[in-house]
Amino acid sequence: MVWWPIGASLFASSEGSGLFIGLAGTGAASGIAVAGFEWNATYVLLALAWVFVPVYISSGIVTMPEYLGRRFGGERIRMYLSTLSLLLSVFTKISTDLYSGALFVQVCLGWNLYVSTVLMLVVTALYTIAGGLAAVIYTDTLQTFIMIIGAIILTITAFNKIDGYHNLEKVYLNAIPSKIIPNTTCHLPRADAMHLFRDPVAGDLPWTGMTFGLTILATWYWCTDQASVQLIYN
Repeated sequence: MVWWPIGASLFASSEGSGLFIGLAGTGAASGIAVAGFEWNATYVLLALAWVFVPVYISSGIVTMPEYLGRRFGGERIRMYLSTLSLLLSVFTKISTDLYSGALFVQVCLGWNLYVSTVLMLVVTALYTIAGGLAAVIYTDTLQTFIMIIGAIILTITAFNKIDGYHNLEKVYLNAIPSKIIPNTTCHLPRADAMHLFRDPVAGDLPWTGMTFGLTILATWYWCTDQASVQLIYN
């Protein structure tokens, strides 16, 4: 497999429906600080390529649990990490991507949420079982082009709706969602919504946490998590 489908598959695997709906929704609710995790990925992925992957290759391992088994010995740690990775993948990644994808289908086509979920599972299972990893990579490559083109169209349309980028902050700070919680301020735009580095005491995502805490989390996710590392390592 050449490099560009692998890169496209890595992009599509990490920028799925959960990010388009979940991250965009969180950004709309609290501002741009939520982008800090993706910002951390810009240099953590370089660490993966230049530091972690050479160690994995020289160790001759295929999976992350296998690396821990060789590093520390024994089978229990391999079984523990395999089980933990599987549970985390099902309950924190696959489930959220399925829900957000089904929600998108429901909003666009009016289909039942559960029918949309089952349909996505069946289609994904069919091409994955029939074609293996190569089919997944080529499908992700197609989805990458669709997502990039769609995101560009969506961005242009959104800025046209508010008469340009220069009006973004003004329009956002005056925006009130259609569904609110009475007698609370949680639906109101934050005054620091356009700040990436927020107050370490009063901020909902303080700059200390985004700089140091999210970096630790991003290092785990991008450099040692089985699902994230597997594709680029192969």
